[in-house]
Amino acid sequence: MDSKRYATVSELLLDAFSQHAHLPAFTCFGHTVTYAEIDALSERFASYLQHHSGLKPGDRIAIQLPNILQYPVVLYGAIRAGLVVVNTNPLYTPRELLHQLKDSGAKMLVVLANVADRAAEILPQTQVEKVILTEIGDLLPTPKRQLINFAVKYVKKMVPEFSLPDALSMRDTLKLGAGQPFTPVPVTGDDLLVLQYTGGTTGLAKGAMLSHANLCANVRQILNHMTKLFKTESQVVAVALPLYHVFAFNIHGLCAVSRGAHNILIPNPRDLPAFVKAIKPYKISLYVAVNTLFNALLRHEEFRKLDFSELKTSAGGGMAVTADVARQWLELTGCAICEGYGLTETSPVVVTNPDNAIQVGTIGTPVIDTEAKVVNEQGEALPDGEPGELWVRGPQVMSGYWQKPEATAEVLTSDGWFKTGDIAIRRADGYYKIVDRKKDMILVSGFNVYPNEIEDVVTQHPDIIEAAVIGVPSQETGEAVKLFVVTGAKQVSQEEIIAFCRQRLTAYKIPRIIEYRDSLPKSNVGKILRRELRDS
Repeated sequence: MDSKRYATVSELLLDAFSQHAHLPAFTCFGHTVTYAEIDALSERFASYLQHHSGLKPGDRIAIQLPNILQYPVVLYGAIRAGLVVVNTNPLYTPRELLHQLKDSGAKMLVVLANVADRAAEILPQTQVEKVILTEIGDLLPTPKRQLINFAVKYVKKMVPEFSLPDALSMRDTLKLGAGQPFTPVPVTGDDLLVLQYTGGTTGLAKGAMLSHANLCANVRQILNHMTKLFKTESQVVAVALPLYHVFAFNIHGLCAVSRGAHNILIPNPRDLPAFVKAIKPYKISLYVAVNTLFNALLRHEEFRKLDFSELKTSAGGGMAVTADVARQWLELTGCAICEGYGLTETSPVVVTNPDNAIQVGTIGTPVIDTEAKVVNEQGEALPDGEPGELWVRGPQVMSGYWQKPEATAEVLTSDGWFKTGDIAIRRADGYYKIVDRKKDMILVSGFNVYPNEIEDVVTQHPDIIEAAVIGVPSQETGEAVKLFVVTGAKQVSQEEIIAFCRQRLTAYKIPRIIEYRDSLPKSNVGKILRRELRDS
């Protein structure tokens, strides 16, 4: 059955709140709120925005929160008030935060007390007029709220000192919002919904302009491909990826909510004991993760003891899922990892495996209403099996980068094709496979070498936990392959690694330099940062 079409995200949310009012919507720190409660709380926050904030529809609001109950309340309230959401990573340094706030022109910042010291440092240099401050337990019932906030601040000392004398507490905004009725704000599909900033791996981060129509189209596209999931109300999903990340924003914040799913919020997925404790009472239907998180969970004994009988879909994205991790996950859970592909600029999903026809090692097929093609340097379509740059076109593609027409023109053609910068092949069966990032490709004696392929081979070694590959200058071959590895308890010699690779890779792909690390640098969602390895 085809998924419902919504003209705006506001319409999607109100429909969800009405249809699923009695169902659990979000759980965090053991406390659950229903869809009716999220409806009421987000309306109160929207009323505060409408009557007390001085902001008007179209103004930008930056949300700097982890996966806690405040995030959906603020997000949905901002959307209902007609504001443009600027998702902001709580791990940002002052420099990164300053760039995003200045570039977006955000007039309000909603920030967690734990990271407010960084905001306090740079806010005078921004256009931010109002700051809403929240402590981690603010939406929990008494006395749990006081106990958690006290422990975080005074026992664990997780709240650095800062000075934001004019900040208003989020609890106060909800009290103010309850005092006046909220008037719904008319919006259209063309209206801007979110400025979603790219990772900034090639310079300063750019804000992708995603409209209501972009996100609504992608919700419908994702649900159309996920035939096994969300068919019954109140399926339970683990929300480990941060909601400020575009994939979690869409699949948990919009798709799951539209179908009445129960979202278990994980504030810090790197705290595996807390993660497992949060999900243990439930039979999870959906796990969404990057390869490094799947890998870490597989190695956690308490996670391995969980009940996977209701697991319908495991979705991998952000980076390639290695063959070894995919195999082990299937063996443990009985559910194959469904890999997909998307970008910040595409809301994000453009290609994914249908969950009833998974081809392991591929990213799947284009979602409905989406075109994809593999092209050469001249933009000419290549035949099946030949690697080239992946271009995509569809209703989920952004209108452009915020206030950056030149950067927009570099990636969007006049007839709507988005140049992804990724190297892919299209197989004869219509499934696509990502070979690597265009900029990560290594040129060894004129041969193209793709780090993903080598990393996938190396991590099949039973004593290697993680691997990353970069190119380094070489007088003999132009570039040479450098391998970074994290091993388990048993140390693996360089000779053993090279011998392992020789059995599986062509000679020019064999690593020439091997460096051992205790850990590899990762982004906030667990994606290995080759750029940092190149700069180190």
